[in-house]
Amino acid sequence: MGGGTAGWLTACYLAKAVNAVDPRSVQVHLVESADIATIGVGEATFPSIRGTLSAIGLDERRFLIGAHATYKQGIHYRHWVRPPGTPGADHYFHPFNAPSQRPGGPELLPYWLLGAAPEGVSFADAVSMQSTVVDHARAPKRARDGDYQGPMNHAYHFDAACFARVLSEHAQETLGVVRHVATVERTELDEQGAIARVVTKEEGELTADLYIDCTGLRAALIGGAMHSPFHSRADVLFVDRAVALQVPYDRPDAPIPSYTISSAQEAGWIWDIGLQTRRGTGYVYSSRHTTDERAEEVLRSYVGAAGDGLKPVKVKFEAGYRPEPWRKNCVAVGLSGGMVEPLESTGIALIELASYLITHLLPGDTGDMESAARHFNEMMTARYDRIIDFIKMHYCLSQRSDSAFWVDNRDVTSIPATLQEKLAKWKLRPPHRLDFVADFEMFLTSSWQYILYGMEFETDLEPMRSAYPHMEAARREFAMIRRAAAGALGDLPGHRELVEQMCGETALEKSA
Repeated sequence: MGGGTAGWLTACYLAKAVNAVDPRSVQVHLVESADIATIGVGEATFPSIRGTLSAIGLDERRFLIGAHATYKQGIHYRHWVRPPGTPGADHYFHPFNAPSQRPGGPELLPYWLLGAAPEGVSFADAVSMQSTVVDHARAPKRARDGDYQGPMNHAYHFDAACFARVLSEHAQETLGVVRHVATVERTELDEQGAIARVVTKEEGELTADLYIDCTGLRAALIGGAMHSPFHSRADVLFVDRAVALQVPYDRPDAPIPSYTISSAQEAGWIWDIGLQTRRGTGYVYSSRHTTDERAEEVLRSYVGAAGDGLKPVKVKFEAGYRPEPWRKNCVAVGLSGGMVEPLESTGIALIELASYLITHLLPGDTGDMESAARHFNEMMTARYDRIIDFIKMHYCLSQRSDSAFWVDNRDVTSIPATLQEKLAKWKLRPPHRLDFVADFEMFLTSSWQYILYGMEFETDLEPMRSAYPHMEAARREFAMIRRAAAGALGDLPGHRELVEQMCGETALEKSA
């Protein structure tokens, strides 16, 4: 129930996995209302999206054209450590490439901490060539590389409304999904409290074995009918509003950054996402620390004259999740199950995870879903808690004290005990994969490292210096990464150049 990215991506994944195109198999039906539109403010994704789109069999070029998509190689953080105009670095980069680690070579993070890298070079710049690639507006792949393949780890930016349309077409044309354009007026439960049927205005009663709630923040099934409680984390993550503008480029050939830009502001941060013909921008802010009017003023000041006359999209939300997103025969996917905030693009990644879990936990006998529900709820709750720690780390490590928002984010009472424990350990040693339980983590160890040291966190390894005797080898490795980055610039095309080539080749094929 519900279309948009959550509904159609879940439908595609399930339908492909169960071979729904065969009428003898499990059938997937999607109900969406013609009265509820998908908001296309611009979406950013995780690298996992490549595996998901490949798994459902969606051609990369068709996806690029239909979703107005571009490539994303990481996140560029501006003014998160300190306010504009303050001495010190004004930005850092969170690349998608893992730190370089050649077989037999030293792990580079301890040596970076001990000063083996050139002075003033950030951790991300020292251990990965990706920041050099994006700084020179290069793409993560070549046109000759296979679908969703390339030498640089990457994800995508796209228009959410257009993406949903591409998925809808693919689901119906290729995967056997049946679409119902209908508005659900009420949900009826059986004697055991499970959903018996949904009653629509246009098609009357619709029944199923499993009902997947993709109705967004309305949570019409999981919240409205099943009364699964919502666990707020607004005490940890303060932002709860967004105002967005779709801004045209100043010229058709304007460069497209292959990363999300996140610029810290007085009461939150502004996203800036480059699509093919426009930018998606938005200010995510705390209503406790500013007004809606001031927030729009800040966003318009950021985009300048390009935003004149444009009508903003406004969204209200609350950070948190449902500890029981699967109840009886109803499971929530997407915003109906919870929302953190868009800082690290976890929204669609959580949809991907939920789709994967439902597919592989679904029992052969759909009359007994209790075990699958328990497993699903445990996995999703664990992911949310760890994501919240990761997002909070961006805020609580800031040195900014120019507004109450940033001061309040450093208040120890707003920092989860689990995050406090991690940070205390990491003062004496860097983050290690043993600090994380892989199945419960959304972010790789390297992502924690990139953010931690991008925010200029200090780990004192000096007492352990003698445990790291390979300083010269590490220096050679850092130099090799710089040389490899220079070589990559000659091998990788410009970002806009690649997008236009990929889209143009498909257009030529169709005309032929």
